[in-house]
Amino acid sequence: MTPIVSTVAAPVAPGTITEYAIPTGNAGPFLIAAGPDGNLWFAENSGGKIGKITTGGAFTEYTIPTNLSQSTGIAASPDGNLWFTERSGNKIGKITTGGTITEYAIPTSNATPYGITAGPDGNLWFTEVGGNKIGKITTSGTFTEYAIPTVNSAPVGIASGPDGNLWFTENAGNKIGKITTSGTFTEYVVPTGNATPFGIVAGPDGNLWFTENAGNKIGKITP
Repeated sequence: MTPIVSTVAAPVAPGTITEYAIPTGNAGPFLIAAGPDGNLWFAENSGGKIGKITTGGAFTEYTIPTNLSQSTGIAASPDGNLWFTERSGNKIGKITTGGTITEYAIPTSNATPYGITAGPDGNLWFTEVGGNKIGKITTSGTFTEYAIPTVNSAPVGIASGPDGNLWFTENAGNKIGKITTSGTFTEYVVPTGNATPFGIVAGPDGNLWFTENAGNKIGKITP
């Protein structure tokens, strides 16, 4: 009888980093999101493309129709597509997992959209750094915009909270903002002065966690 020989792959040490070079030089990748197709999708801020990478490291890139749009944020949506912000293009883009891109012009000129997230209402919510608003777009492309009470607050990051609301950072306003899906705002001042809060995410503990770029801290806010 021929013996059966089995081989077991050597375990990868915790903390091992593997890097994959993007085909487009100086692509300037910003944010990244897990797609419904099992791949990772990312925004190429300088490359003018949306990139896809498999977990095995194979790249596919899709050129955004609007030239020099400067894509930054990207998020998976309940409609099975990826939605992204075009900072200079002043648009919200949608890309299917097959690579078809559709763009929607934001009503506010020079809105400078940055972060984007899927909301609990099935819509996409995004920050307008230049417009000082929180925007909402339906999966069919209809916009609604809400002016933030604090002027020149420069909203950047945004995340869906466990409480059914959207939470965002006010980079210049030094606050954490909350907006309900019906458009009601509440703002909370960050204790550290001029902390310039930037990114924000819902934590596994039911709280919202955020970065303080200038404060050199990680902040936590309860819902």
